[in-house]
Amino acid sequence: MAQGYKLVLRPSEPGNKESKKLYYAVSKSTGYTDLRRLCKLIAARSTVSSADVKAVLDNLNYILDLELQDGRIVQLGEFGNFHITVGSEGVEDAKKFNASMIRAPRIVFNPGFDLRETKKTMEYSQIVPEKEKTENPGGGEDDRPVIE
Repeated sequence: MAQGYKLVLRPSEPGNKESKKLYYAVSKSTGYTDLRRLCKLIAARSTVSSADVKAVLDNLNYILDLELQDGRIVQLGEFGNFHITVGSEGVEDAKKFNASMIRAPRIVFNPGFDLRETKKTMEYSQIVPEKEKTENPGGGEDDRPVIE
C-alpha cells in the first residue's frame, strides 16, 4: 500500500502572505491503528496472546518514561532508539544562563535499519478530496470516452 498525500496551496515564503502561492504535497493518513489492533496483529505473528503483548507494551511505556527522565538513550535493538533533546535561549555570558531558559524537552525516535529502509522504498498515491471527485455532476466534458 502506498503513502497517501494531498496537495495544499501555501505561500512560497512562510510568514509572507504576499509571496507567490505554490502547491505542496503533505502526507495524508488512511486512519489509525490503535493499541488493541496492534496487540492483535503482533499476537497473530507470535506465540503470545494479545493480552501478553499489551502487558509488555504497557510496561515498555512505563520503563521508557523512567529511563528518559534519567537522561538515558533507550535502545530497542533493531527497532531503533529514543532520547530526549532540549534547546534554550542563547546568552552571551554563560554566567547569565539559568535553567528557566530551557525550552520544553522533545522525545526523539531514531529508527533502526529496517524502518530507515522503509523510507527508501516508499510509494505514493494522491488522495483527491471527495469535493473534487464530484465537481462535474451536471454533465459537460470529462475524461471518459464518448460512445455514440
